[in-house]
Order: sequence, then structure tokens, then C-alpha cells
Amino acid sequence: MKRNMFVSSLTFLLIILLSSGVIAEHGKTDQDKNKVAIVLASFGTTVPSAVKAITNIQEEVKKAFPGVPVRLTFTSNIIRSVWKERQAEPKKWLDKGIPKEVLYVKNIIAVMGELREEGYRDIIVQPTHMFFMEQARDLSSFVYAFASIRTMRDKWMPFDKVVMGRPALGGPSEKYDYHDDMKNALKTLAQDAVLAKKNKAMLVYMGHGNERWSTGIYMESAKMMRELYPDVVTYIGSVEGFPGIEDIARYLSHFDSGKIVLKPFMIVAGDHATNDMAGDEEDSWKSILTKQGFEVMPILEGLGSNDRFAEIFVDHIKDAARDNGIKLK
Repeated sequence: MKRNMFVSSLTFLLIILLSSGVIAEHGKTDQDKNKVAIVLASFGTTVPSAVKAITNIQEEVKKAFPGVPVRLTFTSNIIRSVWKERQAEPKKWLDKGIPKEVLYVKNIIAVMGELREEGYRDIIVQPTHMFFMEQARDLSSFVYAFASIRTMRDKWMPFDKVVMGRPALGGPSEKYDYHDDMKNALKTLAQDAVLAKKNKAMLVYMGHGNERWSTGIYMESAKMMRELYPDVVTYIGSVEGFPGIEDIARYLSHFDSGKIVLKPFMIVAGDHATNDMAGDEEDSWKSILTKQGFEVMPILEGLGSNDRFAEIFVDHIKDAARDNGIKLK
């Protein structure tokens, strides 16, 4: 009789503990299980007016996944260091409308550490980079490092799953052809083509590029833009790497004159767009093309401000979640 009473009491205690989340698989509480978070990894910007393109993407992702935290990180060490210096005058920047999360932006390691302390088990890191070049490649190294952590006991594992989505134009993948990603992204730029056509202008984009990685993706994108919008002459160049402004100017040399709609092929209209693209200096794209005889119409708006473009990252997050068995509530 006493043994039966002991067994009944123990069973009752276990039921209470399990229902309260004190005991769970691998030592985790029920509240911890399946806690999912999203990390938006942007190159970043130091230009206050350009921040809205990044936060617009964040808002689109939040709307798509209500209840799931969406944290920001900047992958550029230089840009984070600038915001760190600005933290000395927080009121100045917060009064300008800079979100606190941007002013106090953290690197990917710190963000992951905070999510771990808050009990999040499954993390989707979504880059908002244009393509899988240097920044996205380095980011993937951090993601794979977190995902590869193994502890002696499963219950001490910091995370269950850490995965990474695809950049805007895609990247190396056996499952997702980057040409499809490219087309989906370029279809969101229809209004740019409409604007150029309305003004009887050519459309020239300035991408960031990289001197150490191939930027052939820009030439492929320009070719596809001309296929999607055959009524508009479109070129895409890069600040760093090929094709640069000298190449773009040479491509346009067979046009005697005309108008050019000049826009950044970047997530934000930051320092490069403000100065290198639309600045008044002699070596800016606007100045070079104006000197060549064109009427240049610079538009300082990053692609992240385009809601349809921002939704690309929502789709890539959904793909990453589905491919890795992560439930986004």
C-alpha cells in the first residue's frame, strides 16, 4: 500500500513538473522548445536617411511573422564602429529618428549570444545583401560555426538549429537557381523601368561590387533587365570591381545625348549613393555622365525602401525555415 502511494505521489509530481515546463527533452524547458528568432544581417549604413530602407525590410518581416522576434545586425565592422562612436551622444541620434537597435547595433556574435540567453533555440539568419559575395560569405562562416557547435551532453547545446537564408539575388545552391532569384528580384523593379520610359531615359544602376570577387552578377542582371523591360536601355555598374563607371560611360558613348535615371542597385542609398553616385565632385557618376552630355536624374532611394523588393527576404526566410524543419508561428 505504501509503495503504491509512493508511486502515485511520484507520478503526480512528474506530471506537475512536466506541465510546468521544469523538465523537458534534453534538459530544456517546454517554453524553450521551438523558440524561433530571425536575425536580419545587413551591410549597414552610416547615413541617417538611409536607415529607413533597412527598417522597412525589418517591418515587412515582422508583419509576415508576427510574434517572432526580428533582430538586426550590421556585418560591416567599419559601419558598426561609426555607430559606436555616435553612442556618446545618444539623444542627438535618437531625436533624429534613429532606432535604438541601430544606434546600439551589435555584431552577429553578440546578437546570437543575447538570443541564447533569452532561450531561443532555432535561429534563421537572413542576409539582406544583394548577392553571395564577400560580406554574405563571411556571414555564412559565422552561421556555420554556430550551427556546428557540439557539446558533450545534448542538453547543453546552445542552439538546436542555426540556418541562413539566401541574399536578394540568390547565391550558390543546389536547390535554388540564382537565375530564378535574380528574375524575382528584378521583377520588383518594374516601377524604375516605368519611370525611365516615362522620361524617355536610360536606366543606370550603381551597385557596390567587390574588387576581390567577380561582379559578373551585375552584367547578368542588366541583361535580364533589358529582357524584362525591352523598352528601356539598362546598365548596372559597380563602385568596386567590374564594370565600373568608366566601363558604363564607354557603353553609353554611342548615345549622343539623352536622359539617364540614376539609382543605387543597393539596399540603402547610403554614402556611396550620396557621394559616389549623386555627388557634385568631378569623379561622381552624375558628374561624369553629365560631362558626357547626358541629363542625369539621380534618385536617392535604396531597394530596401521598395516593399515588393523587401518581400523577397520574407520568401527566402520561409524557404530556409521549410528546408530545415523550422516552424515559424
